[in-house]
Amino acid sequence: MTDPTSKLPPRRDAVRLKNARKLSSSSQRWLQRQLNDPYVTAAKAAGWRSRAAFKLIELDEKYKLIGKGSRVLDLGAAPGGWSQVALERGAAKVVGIDLLEIQPVAGADFIQADFLEEGIEARLTALLGGKADLVLSDMAPNTSGHVATDHIRIMALAETALAFACEILAPDGAFVAKLFQGGAEKDMLNTLKARFRSVKHAKPPASRKDSKEMYVVATGFRPA
Repeated sequence: MTDPTSKLPPRRDAVRLKNARKLSSSSQRWLQRQLNDPYVTAAKAAGWRSRAAFKLIELDEKYKLIGKGSRVLDLGAAPGGWSQVALERGAAKVVGIDLLEIQPVAGADFIQADFLEEGIEARLTALLGGKADLVLSDMAPNTSGHVATDHIRIMALAETALAFACEILAPDGAFVAKLFQGGAEKDMLNTLKARFRSVKHAKPPASRKDSKEMYVVATGFRPA
């Protein structure tokens, strides 16, 4: 795998779709965006499973989240790009869980299950070899196109991930979760501030400018 922190390739001239008349307008827009996205090109060249790998790379560069020898839990891990990054950047143990099947990544353990299932915390802790030093959540619900509804859905998912993280994190651990613009709601923000020493909102450069996504980065976990 190439250097994950290498610079992105220069932006090419726009690629135009050929024989796209049979595609819906939304499919045409998606394909056009993919073809002209330098992060997609760079991800393929570096061997990352998705362009989202660069989001974690950029967050780790700024906040130093992945310590050498750390235990990392990747919630909603499919297709496995964030787990790849965690291993590449020095994590000793990476465990991912998703409702979808994930193709193996050397050095990581993947479970196809719901992280809310009874007994799953003990199973994940056993695979990690102890409490997690970092819990990642790049999960997002299917969008409806209705801004208020989509915000409620992703906040509910992020709050659920936070509650789980508070059960499985080691002291001084960190938590990263995807949100939509507007940031953490009051209740979630209160929990974050009570349980972590530092809470930041971030939009890494790899997040598309037209995307509403952002991330909450919480470090210095304090067990109850």
